[in-house]
Amino acid sequence: MGEEEQAEADGKSLLFSPITIRGVTARNRVMVAPMCQYHSVDGGPTDWEMVHIGRLAVGGPGILFGEETGVEERGRKTHACAGIWDDRHIPQYRRLTDFIREQGVVPAIQLGHSGRKASCHGAVRDWAPLRSEDAVDGLPPWQGIAPSQVPLDATRPPLKVIDRDDIRTVLNSWREATRRSLEAGYEILEIHGAHGYLIHEFLSPITNQRNDAYGGDREGRMRFALEVAEVVRDAWPDDKPLFFRVSAVDGKGGQWGLEDTVALSRELVARGVDVVDCSSGGILGESDMPPVPRVPGYQVGFAERVKRETGAMTVAVGLITEAEQAEAILREGRADIIALARELLWYADWPAHAARQLGADADYILVPEEYAHRLRAREAAKDMPINQGGEETKAAIRYLMGEG
Repeated sequence: MGEEEQAEADGKSLLFSPITIRGVTARNRVMVAPMCQYHSVDGGPTDWEMVHIGRLAVGGPGILFGEETGVEERGRKTHACAGIWDDRHIPQYRRLTDFIREQGVVPAIQLGHSGRKASCHGAVRDWAPLRSEDAVDGLPPWQGIAPSQVPLDATRPPLKVIDRDDIRTVLNSWREATRRSLEAGYEILEIHGAHGYLIHEFLSPITNQRNDAYGGDREGRMRFALEVAEVVRDAWPDDKPLFFRVSAVDGKGGQWGLEDTVALSRELVARGVDVVDCSSGGILGESDMPPVPRVPGYQVGFAERVKRETGAMTVAVGLITEAEQAEAILREGRADIIALARELLWYADWPAHAARQLGADADYILVPEEYAHRLRAREAAKDMPINQGGEETKAAIRYLMGEG
């Protein structure tokens, strides 16, 4: 009997039952989704990431991703983005993974490449493009790479169109970043193929206007994504899971749709990808494709369709904020893992609280023992009868209440 069947047979929460993928077992199915922080220095994490990651790790998830991590220096969006393009980054990330593992959580890394979204300011400045005058502040712009000369918007400088040599270089960067991720102590690796970054730019006909083997029909446009998956799977141990994040559909006016994602997912599974992480958006166009409405669980249907039609395990993410909502998605067989992002920024202990709401943690086992024993003591104190302390205690209480 599998883990899901056993949990259902025992009447236990699926959200807080273990999940095993290849040789890695997570204690529950709550996943911290990757969230860019824009606090890295020369690609490496700083004290900010340590505190940010630590805050999330003690909250009780099963799997914890840090943030999108660039496989090349030019593959960052900003100067403050995370990266793992150099061996000097390995011990810096090892500090994070050691702490995550000590909390009983599986450390996971998402590797990506910004493509045409390179060379900009951070999120709080709405990713405005870097200009030559920014060099005075130590933020010189650099040239982004892309499958075709289709800039993000008219304010951006020309891109370098990727040739075959560039493709070989980038694929090798993925291989080396995968090796470093393993040495840094990560147990799950995700390829970021979504949100309008380099891989997604190859997939969508809006941003891929090539007429060589990496463009044209869907098969050609999928070639780069599949080659990345092959390179990473070859470098990543057989006993460790490989995830792939997709934009199941382009953004408003896009052309890459759910049928395309299902086809891509089948090919990814054939190449050793274990889990498809279903997001959306990142590339805009002029077709009649509508924007994805931001309603609770708005991307769950994508995860359900990919799971049903490909046999892949899937992650559901996007405005999942309630414990019962997350549990229902799993019980209905719509996904295998539930990812949260912004809700955890607001409420980092969400997993531990959700476990208690679902009756899966009556003894505070998901939080560190340094917290748990105090919380247990509080529970015991709340249940103590007022007369349990004897006459001396009762007299003290009367005095404090102004009754004696």
